[in-house]
Amino acid sequence: MPLPSPAIAAQQLETPRLLLQASDPAMSREALAFVARNQAHFAPWDPPTPEGFFTVRGQRERLLKSRRAFAAGEAFRYWLRLRNDPTRIVGQVHVFSVSRGAFHSAMLGYQLDQTLQGAGLMNEALQAIVHEMFSGPVRLHRLQAAHLPENLRSAAVLARLGFKPEGMATHYLYINGQWRDHVINALLNPAFNGAPPV
Repeated sequence: MPLPSPAIAAQQLETPRLLLQASDPAMSREALAFVARNQAHFAPWDPPTPEGFFTVRGQRERLLKSRRAFAAGEAFRYWLRLRNDPTRIVGQVHVFSVSRGAFHSAMLGYQLDQTLQGAGLMNEALQAIVHEMFSGPVRLHRLQAAHLPENLRSAAVLARLGFKPEGMATHYLYINGQWRDHVINALLNPAFNGAPPV
């Protein structure tokens, strides 16, 4: 008996100001430009990057891995572009560690270009992501996101989306040279009723 096909999300999502596109190795140079120009800005919040990360080859390998995970229904990485300037990548949203069975949950991470913060763009992108993950073929029960206690901007983004803080995870991630506590937040799918499919 054949195995069921993985639940696949849409390859592209659109919002009033953004295009959200699934990973494609053809984006290697644009992805590199995005992470390179924001390297110092993201460093206080992100785990260490592997060797070769800030190279075209490193980004191509990352994009290929992301594309395979997307096709398998294991993770969904979207790259953000402005609709009025689609030539460059300005952010990303990553839904990862997708767990089925009794969980039907996933983790959520996101980044936005430092020059575009404060304009509501990430909130707009995440609204589209939540809708895609909670409806259609993917249909998760729960999304979880973590942030450093001092990252008030990220906390505000999650609160606007309806995420609820569930507590502090001690030494949760290795960030900027040390193990750091993180605030754990979760959003439940109000339309997910009854038992999950098995």
